[in-house]
Formats: sequence, C-alpha cells, structure tokens
Amino acid sequence: LSQLFGLLVNLVFLGQAFTIMLVYIWSRRNPYVRMNFFGLLIFQAPFLPWVLMGFSLLLGNSVIVDLLGIAVGHIYFFLEDVFPNQPGGGRLLRTPALLKAIFDTPDDDPNYNPLPEERPGGFAWGEGQRLGG
Repeated sequence: LSQLFGLLVNLVFLGQAFTIMLVYIWSRRNPYVRMNFFGLLIFQAPFLPWVLMGFSLLLGNSVIVDLLGIAVGHIYFFLEDVFPNQPGGGRLLRTPALLKAIFDTPDDDPNYNPLPEERPGGFAWGEGQRLGG
C-alpha cells in the first residue's frame, strides 16, 4: 500500500515513511503512554507522529513522507484494530497461506516425552550430602 502511495507522490525510498507508519501504529495501540519531547513538550502517545512531523517541518524537511507514513499507518490500524471490533466487521488483512506454511512452526506433539537433559532444570542429580554434618 505504501509503495502505491509512494509512486503517486514520486518517492523512491520509503524507509522514513515506514518508520513513521510503525510509530503511528504503536502510538495508537498505546494511547495512555506519556511522552516527553526534548524536555519541552509533554503529550500522550497518539500525538507522537504529529509531533515528529512538526519537528520535521521546523527543520525545513518535506512533510510528504511523514504524511504518507501516517496515512498508511492509519489505514492499517483501522483495518487491523478498529474494523474487526465493529458490528459486522471482520479482518480484511490476512496472511497468505503460502507464507504461513513456510514460516509457522508446527504444533507441539502432546505425546512427546523430552529427554532428561531437555527438561527444565537439566538432570536430576539426587539429594547430595549435607554440608557441615
């Protein structure tokens, strides 16, 4: 999605937009975290992407990249966290089955009996002898 938007605004490198997108998603998922920006500005986490965009603007940089990251992050947050919890909503973003087959770990076998050295705590060494006795 960000690549499509990047083509529309003639952006080749989307690393900064991706970073802002991750910041946006994190900030929306942690709305009660208090942030401190250079000791000058105290705000709640959902304002972090906007504060970073304002700082970028103060430095004279283009805010197109920041706006692109915020837009893509908002679309992802809505489709992943908001829409599925609405009446009649559902998850529209699903991992393709091919990727699940490649990267998912197989389920644990309930009948597996680990070797003693694989158990937590290692070997059962016995009780030993008391010191000083």
